[in-house]
Amino acid sequence: MAVKQSTVVKVAPWALTVALFLVWEAVCTGLKIPDYLMPAPSAIWVAGLEYAGPIMMHALQTLWTTLAGFAIAVVVGMLLGLAVGASPLVYQACYPLLVGFNSIPKVAFVPVLVVWFGIGTIPAILTAFLISFFPVVVNVATGLATLEPELEDVLRSLGARRWQILYKVGIPRSLPFFFASLKVAITLAFVGSVISETVASNLGIGYLMMSASSSMNMPLVFAGLIVIGVMGVVMYELFALAEKRLTGWAHRNPNAPG
Repeated sequence: MAVKQSTVVKVAPWALTVALFLVWEAVCTGLKIPDYLMPAPSAIWVAGLEYAGPIMMHALQTLWTTLAGFAIAVVVGMLLGLAVGASPLVYQACYPLLVGFNSIPKVAFVPVLVVWFGIGTIPAILTAFLISFFPVVVNVATGLATLEPELEDVLRSLGARRWQILYKVGIPRSLPFFFASLKVAITLAFVGSVISETVASNLGIGYLMMSASSSMNMPLVFAGLIVIGVMGVVMYELFALAEKRLTGWAHRNPNAPG
């Protein structure tokens, strides 16, 4: 019996992940690479079990700062994206500034945030926000821009006002773009949180990794990296599921004929 394509698609990521870890383990063991240079997955697993309590505590802190910064980014990004997409004047005024701001490495903002707010949670939240709001703005504005001028003319001829067109047609049309931006923004928010935690916090996975690296505890450093990766994948999949449930009408069924 032939294996269904859907089954292969579901199994492939897990199979590839297991294969990569097996190759990693074999290379580290075969070449006798010391743990302080490149720990094998088995050493990382042992470190994860040994420091399970601290890892959990710092992971929850990173998750909290990431979600807080991400929530602010979603609200600000959605409102700004609606303004940019709905108004040519706002687009011309704001978009160059947004592009320029997004070109600045966000790690450069961390020392400024520390001066303003001190070492702690707030710089991590704000860094997560600063690094993740731009994709939301761009995607929401792009979604509104897909509204055809001909359709707007027809709706206006039927008596629809500008805000009605935006609310009843433009916003629903931009929802697939909005949810696509959330999947990108949440992973960027993790990057922002960890960047700030490495230099401006005494909590979080970033802080844990810096503390571990200072004592050459590389298995713990890699355990922190894997925890961040797992949290990022889980959050990405949650938003992908929400996207599929709420905007399934906008996506073609891969199992459909033709």
